[in-house]
Amino acid sequence: MVEKDIKLLEAILFASGEPVSETDLKEKIKSKEKIKQYLIEVKEFYEKRGINLIKTGNKWSFRTSEDLIDDLTIFKTQKRKLSRAALETLSIIAYQQPITRSEIENIRGVQMGRGSIDHLMEIGWIKPSGRRNIPGKPTLWSTTELFIEHFGLNDLLDLPNKDELKASGFLDKRAAIATISDLAQTDDLTDISKDDEINEDENLDDFIQNAN
Repeated sequence: MVEKDIKLLEAILFASGEPVSETDLKEKIKSKEKIKQYLIEVKEFYEKRGINLIKTGNKWSFRTSEDLIDDLTIFKTQKRKLSRAALETLSIIAYQQPITRSEIENIRGVQMGRGSIDHLMEIGWIKPSGRRNIPGKPTLWSTTELFIEHFGLNDLLDLPNKDELKASGFLDKRAAIATISDLAQTDDLTDISKDDEINEDENLDDFIQNAN
């Protein structure tokens, strides 16, 4: 039965087009109390193979081994253009979530239209996550599991913290934005003009939280 459960678990993960949660796996696997053990066994089995079992947030999926990605040519990339404003908004939300629109505006120093929020929601990288308990009860914004998956993070703790950004020399020049841009491969994801550049004297300590 154990062998069949593991085979079924593998088959479910292979067949799924999206990451699968442990809760969903428990609905199909009879030995529900051993799901975590089975996942670890499968993960270890595939560690040195062409595909790896990866945990993203609280979900699991098979992915191509990272050392083979550059050798693969059969893929299709969908380019998504992000404006500088949208990229800044995403960076601030990633480091300061949950956060309101007005708080984002205060950090950026400029008012923002609905475009950036709407675009990030359309891509699926941010979501409403409640309301701030203040007059007007403004919407709080947070990143999604799709954001974590897209940027290759295990969870939000994998975002570089302030010390890591300082060590990389980023902190004095738009650290969080530079970091998100780098993760996103900006050639494909951003469309940034010189008119959108921001004063480098901006104090990034205001919106970079130390993950530790």
